[in-house]
Amino acid sequence: VPAGGAAGKASVAAVPVPDPRVDVLAELERSRKKVFVQARFVDVAGLSAGGGLSAQGLGALREADALAMVLAAFSEGGPDPVEAAAELTLELTVADLESIAGGAEKAAKKARAGVKDAALEADVLARARDLLDRGTPLRAADWEAEEARVLRNFAPLTLKPALAVLNLAEADAAAAADRAAEAEAKLGLPTVAVAAALEAEAAELAPDDAADLLAGYGVERGGLDQVVGAAWRLLDLLTFLTTGEDETRAWEVRRGATAPEAAGRIHSDLQRGFIRAEVIGYDDLVAAGGWDAARSKGLLRTESRSYVVREGDVLHIRFNV
Repeated sequence: VPAGGAAGKASVAAVPVPDPRVDVLAELERSRKKVFVQARFVDVAGLSAGGGLSAQGLGALREADALAMVLAAFSEGGPDPVEAAAELTLELTVADLESIAGGAEKAAKKARAGVKDAALEADVLARARDLLDRGTPLRAADWEAEEARVLRNFAPLTLKPALAVLNLAEADAAAAADRAAEAEAKLGLPTVAVAAALEAEAAELAPDDAADLLAGYGVERGGLDQVVGAAWRLLDLLTFLTTGEDETRAWEVRRGATAPEAAGRIHSDLQRGFIRAEVIGYDDLVAAGGWDAARSKGLLRTESRSYVVREGDVLHIRFNV
């Protein structure tokens, strides 16, 4: 959600998430295909002088899993990113208030009429309306699981997890970590800082040349990698992998997911017919020299339905349809 520019049509891009483990395993197993996790970014133009987010932009944001506020943070003469974030947050808060106020009124009428289960809905929406009326984002409050389910019917924007992305000048690229830490303390949101113009220039180059260009400005980790990493932490996701001659692939799943749930990310049939999973950690697989070598050395673990998947697990699912 950029905090500057004219409000307009949302644009969508699916971006492969950088993961060197896919490259390593694909080479190790001589895979014919490599598939990376895809992060879907919806770019909605933000606030302009005298204007706000369009109805179409708000609708696109309501479908997102998390929000990233892109804030100009040039050191000389630019807008204050903290003020820009506050203005944008207010815009989202007002949008939520317009959506939830009507729902709160209807729920209160149903509760007074004795409609079953209406009391909880009325209480939750009344509390949400009061918070929003005070300018408080809904994520600032604690909500029980049942309460959150009521709120999600309205797809509130201020309940979504959010992070800030500072857009720095090239000259400030080497100080990105310090600038991000300083802004995070003021914003109260997870924050990363990138020099977007520099990153765009690097994206036009071959990987080695891009790394050299960024290194020349003191940048050790690319902006996309930082933003995706922050989003992964924000959404509490982890990555597991599958590998073989046909394909090496990375998959995302929520932290705490069981082996059958991870199997379901691959294909619904695998979850329905799940029998067991053969599992090995990425580092152990590479050290063993590949899947067949790991099997011959007895390094593959057989895990049942209750197994909780870990970051970097490499899985082979046994199933029966």
